[in-house]
Amino acid sequence: MKPAPIVRWNPFREMEDMQNRMAALFAPDPLRIIDPNREEKLSASDWIPAVDITEDEKEFLIKTDLPEMKKEDVHVTFEDGVLTITGERKTEKEEKNRKYHRIEREHGRFLRSFTLPENADATKIAAEFKEGVLLLRLPKNEKARAKVVEVKIN
Repeated sequence: MKPAPIVRWNPFREMEDMQNRMAALFAPDPLRIIDPNREEKLSASDWIPAVDITEDEKEFLIKTDLPEMKKEDVHVTFEDGVLTITGERKTEKEEKNRKYHRIEREHGRFLRSFTLPENADATKIAAEFKEGVLLLRLPKNEKARAKVVEVKIN
C-alpha cells in the first residue's frame, strides 16, 4: 500500500477564488481591467504546480510543471522520508503603458511535499530540469523490491 501524498490545502484561498468567479459571472464587462495597484493577500504557498507521479519496476518518476522558471529558483530536499519541492515564480514587471485585462497565471512561492515509499532509494535521487519541467527519478531499492515467496503449509 502506497502512502498518501502530503498536500497543503488552503480553504480560504478556495473561497476567495470562488467569490472571484461568482463576481465575474455578474460583471457588466467580461474584460474588466485588473487594478495593478491592488494589493494581494499572499500566503506561505501562493500556488501549487501540477505534479505527475508514476512508477515502473525500477523507479519512481515525479514530473512537476514549472513554466517560465529557472532551475536556480527550484529547490529539492529530502528529510525524514519526505521529498519536498519548493521555489518561487516571479511576477512580471508592470509596464506603465500596458492595460491588464486578465491575469490568470499564478506567481509566488510554492511548496509540494510527498512521503516516499520505503522501497524508494532517496540517496540516489536524480533531478533534471528541462523545458519548464522538473524530472525527479527515484530508483527502487534492490532489497525492497517485492519478491514472491511461497510458504508451505504443513
